[in-house]
Amino acid sequence: MSLYVYAITRTSHPLHLDRLHGVGDPPTELRAVRADSLCAVVSGLPDDLKARRRDLEAHHEVQERLWEEGATLPLSFGFVAEDENAVQAILEERGAEFSQRMDELADQVEFNVKATADEEAMLREIISGSDELRSLNEATREGGGSPDQRVAFGQMLAEEVQRRQDALAEEIASALRPLAGSERISPPSSQYALNASFLVERGKADEFGETGRELGDRLQNRAELRVLGPLPPYSFV
Repeated sequence: MSLYVYAITRTSHPLHLDRLHGVGDPPTELRAVRADSLCAVVSGLPDDLKARRRDLEAHHEVQERLWEEGATLPLSFGFVAEDENAVQAILEERGAEFSQRMDELADQVEFNVKATADEEAMLREIISGSDELRSLNEATREGGGSPDQRVAFGQMLAEEVQRRQDALAEEIASALRPLAGSERISPPSSQYALNASFLVERGKADEFGETGRELGDRLQNRAELRVLGPLPPYSFV
């Protein structure tokens, strides 16, 4: 029977899974599959598993309970194994690697940081600060101007927006980086100027969170900054 896998931990972990349930509707029952010194927390695989809110919440609740009580390797949503034998085989085959990574992450937490630039404010500032762009904006307003002017205006504006978003992302990352041991920064997107995860020592979690809040206050006229954490180190497993 196919299994849904939540996390890998040690057999010495207390595994207090009472009052928790797995993914699916009705919820699946949680259990441990053991091999040598490691175990994986699993449940049956629902027939219609999708990234629904209830399933995502169940997935993360299991991982957070495990992480609160001992070192774990939290797996991404949707990790599936063919059966119990397959789970045991991977635990035996990569046991040393998993144990080493658990040791490395034992006192670490993750913070996810997302920054969304205030696009309207940025565009106003860009146009008002450039005589050339201001002139092109006037010429091309309401569909006016030549095709070359419209293309030039669009290209110049897009390039400056990207430059400023890159600068914003680096400003935020540079302020938080000294408090983190590692980082994972997602490629730039139209949605976020910055979408990054930082690995932080548990003892520095409060300082990291406070720095993020102060940074958000300072940038509030330019961007919305969201700092989520401390979390299990999902992005660094």
